[in-house]
Amino acid sequence: MDLNRFNPRQRKAITHVGSPLLVLAGAGSGKTSVITHKIAWLIQEAGIPARHITAVTFTNKASREMRERIGNVAPKDQIRGLTVSTFHTFGLNLLRREARHAGLKSGFSILDAEDAKSVLADLLKRESIEDRDIISSVQHTISNWKNDGLAPEKAQIQASDPQSVLAASAYVEYDRYLKACNAVDFDDLILRPVELLRSNPDLLGKWQSKIRYLLVDEYQDTNGIQYELVKLLTQISGALTIVGDDDQSIYSWRGAEIQNILEFEKNFLNTKVIKLEQNYRSTQHILNAAVSLINNNEDRLGKEIWSDIGQGNKVQIFSYFDGIAEAVGISDIIEKKILNKYNLNNIFILVRA
Repeated sequence: MDLNRFNPRQRKAITHVGSPLLVLAGAGSGKTSVITHKIAWLIQEAGIPARHITAVTFTNKASREMRERIGNVAPKDQIRGLTVSTFHTFGLNLLRREARHAGLKSGFSILDAEDAKSVLADLLKRESIEDRDIISSVQHTISNWKNDGLAPEKAQIQASDPQSVLAASAYVEYDRYLKACNAVDFDDLILRPVELLRSNPDLLGKWQSKIRYLLVDEYQDTNGIQYELVKLLTQISGALTIVGDDDQSIYSWRGAEIQNILEFEKNFLNTKVIKLEQNYRSTQHILNAAVSLINNNEDRLGKEIWSDIGQGNKVQIFSYFDGIAEAVGISDIIEKKILNKYNLNNIFILVRA
């Protein structure tokens, strides 16, 4: 397999096997190409059949794009049986195959967030609670407990203040309702497989044998229960590559735990760490501005991002009194560009929603 287009660190990341691999990939460092080519390399050079390789991403869009890019690298007959999916789709497929072991009947239902809220609203109505904010808070608390791998009974034991006691009581009733209706919710798609694999060694062995190599993208966005799933599937083989960037962790509000990537070396023995620090997207002045900000973060492993594109223009910062002044200022800048016959296709305005 020709890897000459890759830099030395990228090539090492693609070809490393034999121990867990942490690829710390800076923004614009070509990580997606590394993952896709690593999958092709595992099949073509390491001799691992595609049906024994699983790659996990965080969105359906990313999953589709990864599968498409792998298809451009390896022939279709070589990647037949390859699993590329989100965490939740992987968990759903596992539950469908092991429904009987999970205490589910075939054709079980999946509740989305709105369905789950309606069920909780009905359950809380019995306690004369109809406040929408309270219902949303209870739903959020239960979701966090599930993402931390906390069962209803344990949540009840740990609950100490009135709000958590209410949520724990609702969690117990909600769990009973789901089981009675042969249903799961979105969080269960990962929690239930983890509970199943923990409690059934034979089943765990079966899935460890099935997945001879696991790759996880955007690992900095994993939560507690997703970490447990990765650990269960690879704790014996160590056949694991995770790719992530501790500087791009922005989802703590939905349960992502930055410690999963910061402590990866402690949690997975003999880990090899490769840092992809060359940026192929931006000029050095842009990188310097970004690095000067991110270096203030306390919880980070650290990278030295660099580019050989050139220094480029310096980043300019303008401060405005309010939104109207900002809009006028930006339009003035664009107007000057137009007068200089600047191509409008090269102007981008990014805003916070």
